[in-house]
Amino acid sequence: MAKRCAICGKEPVAGNNVAHSKKATRRWWKPNVHKVKAVMKDGSVKRIKVCTSCLKAGKVKRA
Repeated sequence: MAKRCAICGKEPVAGNNVAHSKKATRRWWKPNVHKVKAVMKDGSVKRIKVCTSCLKAGKVKRA
């Protein structure tokens, strides 16, 4: 299942946990993606995955 925002394209990013001893272990930062019913431009209602920052910014009209 792809964890990508349908509006801005935000997706998981990989990086390192860095301990105090500078030992690095791999980790992921995942976007806060929710499935919402949204009204599309043509007026139809569709269920899409949207990150919470796009919801808060008003980029999505919820059904």
